[in-house]
Amino acid sequence: MKQILLLTYFIGLSLFAQKQVFDTEKSTGNLYEYAQFTNVGDSNFSINDLRNNKSIVYSNLETDYHSVGFTSSNYWIRFKINNSSKYPKSYYLETGRPITDVANLYQINGASINLLKSGDKIPVSEKQIKHRSTIFKLNLPPNEVQEVYIHLSSDGETINLPLNLYNETEFLLLNYKQQLFLGLFYGLLFLATIIYLFFYSSLKKNTFLYYGFYVLSIGLMQAALDGLLHEYIFTQGGYINDRLVLITALFSNFFLLKYCKYFLELNTHLKGFVKAFNIAYAFIGICFIMLFINQHTLKLAYPLSNLNGLFSLVLILVTSFTMRFKGIKIDPFFSFGIFFLVVGLLGFVMNNLSLLPNNFLTLNSAKFGSGFEVIFLSLSMTNLIRNLRLEKEKSQEEALNKSQEISQLKTYFMSNMSHELRTPINAIMGIAESELGELKNKTDRMPYEIIKNASLSLLSNVNDILDFEKIEKNELKLESSKFSPSIKINQISNNWKTEALNKGLDYNFEMDPEIPSQVIADEKRFVQIINNVLSNAVKFTKKGSIYFKVTCLKQPNNQCRFSIQVSDTGVGINSEIKKSIFDSFSQMKLNHKRQFGGIGLGLTIAKKIIELYNGQITIESKENIGTDVFIDIPLQTTAKDRVLNLPKSNKQPLHILVVEDNKLNQMVMRKILNTEPNISFAIAFNGHEALETLKTDIYDLILMDLQMPIMDGYEATEIIRKGGIGNNTVNIPIIAVTADALPETKAKALQLGMNDYLTKPIDKDALIEKIYNCYSSSNDKTLKIA
Repeated sequence: MKQILLLTYFIGLSLFAQKQVFDTEKSTGNLYEYAQFTNVGDSNFSINDLRNNKSIVYSNLETDYHSVGFTSSNYWIRFKINNSSKYPKSYYLETGRPITDVANLYQINGASINLLKSGDKIPVSEKQIKHRSTIFKLNLPPNEVQEVYIHLSSDGETINLPLNLYNETEFLLLNYKQQLFLGLFYGLLFLATIIYLFFYSSLKKNTFLYYGFYVLSIGLMQAALDGLLHEYIFTQGGYINDRLVLITALFSNFFLLKYCKYFLELNTHLKGFVKAFNIAYAFIGICFIMLFINQHTLKLAYPLSNLNGLFSLVLILVTSFTMRFKGIKIDPFFSFGIFFLVVGLLGFVMNNLSLLPNNFLTLNSAKFGSGFEVIFLSLSMTNLIRNLRLEKEKSQEEALNKSQEISQLKTYFMSNMSHELRTPINAIMGIAESELGELKNKTDRMPYEIIKNASLSLLSNVNDILDFEKIEKNELKLESSKFSPSIKINQISNNWKTEALNKGLDYNFEMDPEIPSQVIADEKRFVQIINNVLSNAVKFTKKGSIYFKVTCLKQPNNQCRFSIQVSDTGVGINSEIKKSIFDSFSQMKLNHKRQFGGIGLGLTIAKKIIELYNGQITIESKENIGTDVFIDIPLQTTAKDRVLNLPKSNKQPLHILVVEDNKLNQMVMRKILNTEPNISFAIAFNGHEALETLKTDIYDLILMDLQMPIMDGYEATEIIRKGGIGNNTVNIPIIAVTADALPETKAKALQLGMNDYLTKPIDKDALIEKIYNCYSSSNDKTLKIA
């Protein structure tokens, strides 16, 4: 026995002696021809024990990516390296795989032994080189041969034994290429994940959900294999990090099967295959549980998971071929995607099972396969989206046709009903008004007043229903005419004052004496707005008071803004119902709907009319306390209310809006404009903010920058001139203030409707002159047009 051991020892020495010493002066690159390896099984030798153990037999490395397959054994590699130059040198040695659990390098120089650590079982901070891969930096003294030992072990994963040596330049270039490749790969996966999860959030179709999670899990699995998760997320190593590759692989397998099941619609086309898919799910679950039982089951889980991956791929292929055999159409891009996935994962799994040699293609086959698969499956998902859109358009077209039929029937019914109702109402009202004109006794008049008011109420409801029909069809239009708003407001107020007093309510009415004597607007709709709001106030108030107030604010360009307030101490509205108060038939949602009557269209119609006027309506209310309604409506005044003698003086007070995004330029404008006591101003940071500001305040002129974020001056001017924020500002003077002095820019600004143009740096005198000239010229044109 001793003779055999001695023979084995001398054979080992002989083999080691046969290996040449790698000389760094000659080249860098792969060291496998100069190295030997051995498997010591479960023995945890120290470096000294290993070197002193004469029974260990070493074998030559056969390839540059030598693989030993799935294993939990301890492997050792040894080689000698020589720096024959007279200068110290440093090199980077890459070995193992990024997911190798233990990777320790021992650099032996005479009696001294230097230990360098790597592997993903230790924290990244303890690695000699904090890199995702198993990398060591070798510092070689001049004119010296060093012996190197590397210890590699894992918990059942595949172990590779590459030995690639790089100088610093080569190492940096390698990293650059790898980062470019990985950036493209992971960027593609991340983008696909986000896109299809967004599609799921809008379409709620499980195919998009499982495909998005599948692409995400593929990315996580590759990131685990590449050591990225350990380097950046699970930096301390540990329990979960040890199992990350299998966890992510099992999830990717599961989501791939779920995606294919829903994409191929197996529940519809091949119900029998659903059982096979369920078997694969169950096996995935078993493998997942095995990860956490003990080290023995963890070791078994590696090959079983790979075999289950192969089974899943075969299952998907058989399913696809069966569907084609049965004449069931499958998207061709789906077939191409699955083909590349099968080729890529087959190469990856067979490499893990040591059935294929290690090289760049086999080691990255899963990446290439997954990348092409994502591209082709994304194209197939694009076709799915197109088909869904076509199906939706078809169903929408059918629904639209039915809706149009119902709408036509409803219109016909409402038209006939309104005609049949209005005819007798007119007759009843005619008789009531005739009797009221003849009777003087209050007691005798009361029945006819009741008849008249009831008829008016019914007529109002009929009119509301007809208006609602017009609103639904977007056919409600305003018809302008001259009328006295004060007369109409007083008439409406007197009518509802009588109703309020009859209910025992206090009624208070205030009207601004500055209200113009005539306006140009739709008299009927103006009355309808106030009438509907006052009607609600009186209707929903049992006790307390009604307050009605009208004020008017004159504005430039012969405009005036009516502000109307109607307040009551009625039932009020709770916060939940208030959200839908402007919805049609909203009164039907109230618990007291039959107590007060009405059909619930008054506010809906009022709001629509106000919007046609470019006005606003807001409601503030508290349940059992009361309601306040605020209405703002801009109206055009007639010539009697215009200021015909427009001042020409440069000292006329002006309110200016400065639209400028640059804070320094803002500061310059502030200083210039602050020197003019008759000019007040506000500043907006971009075109969008300027439009919002014009909705809430009145300005005489705008100083508009052209190039701004969010919305530039061109777009903002175009919106203003087209009446995008109301007719009040369509003709407001606009001066372009820009650093762009090109003639084309000036021509574009003037073509869009700007009144003048000023370049930066700003000349104070020129700016002030342009402001007053532009304002005066604009108002002169307005007067001539009127």
